[in-house]
Amino acid sequence: MGYYMNTKQNPARKGPNSYHHGDLREALIATAMEMVERKGAEIVTFSVLAKALGVSQAAPYRHFRDRDALLTILATMGFLAFTETFRTALKVKTDTTKLSRLVHAHLKFGTQRSGIYRLMFESHYLHDALIGSDLQQAVDENFNLLLETLGPTPDRDARDRIAIKLTVAVHGVVSFAEHGFLPPKTREISLTQLVDELVHDTETAFAAIV
Repeated sequence: MGYYMNTKQNPARKGPNSYHHGDLREALIATAMEMVERKGAEIVTFSVLAKALGVSQAAPYRHFRDRDALLTILATMGFLAFTETFRTALKVKTDTTKLSRLVHAHLKFGTQRSGIYRLMFESHYLHDALIGSDLQQAVDENFNLLLETLGPTPDRDARDRIAIKLTVAVHGVVSFAEHGFLPPKTREISLTQLVDELVHDTETAFAAIV
């Protein structure tokens, strides 16, 4: 992976009732991620995590300032995994274009990992992320990979707009599919077909500025 976020911090001194089954910080992250993947970020609270891990309700606060700090880490991890999915798809040798493989990887990630996907794109954490933060860097890496996949062009502003439009469009397909918002007349069109059309339109638009 091109970018790795270290979730470790200086370990707090452990008392006699400390977590004895490994690193509590990492256990909290892993358990919270599992909850997000299964049922969404809404169910993640420190009290629920503490109960699941058999620790005191105060224990999570020794590792995270608050719930938002933990969920920001999960959103960052989500974008890192999202980017890694892109990289894996780009390495597969098929008759389709690299852009098509990347966009279909987006569709697959968004529909198969909807819990973490919603946290990444539909929460306030990305909006609130500071420039240079781990989350912002993970998002930048993801978007830059899309730009690299599109390829070089003298008109970088136009390329950026095309990339943003494509991301918004694919995200819309994922979100509409999840929430059942696709109009009845378009339900006979598969998500794959919709994404294929978006890729075709994007490649046509990009060819016009190269």
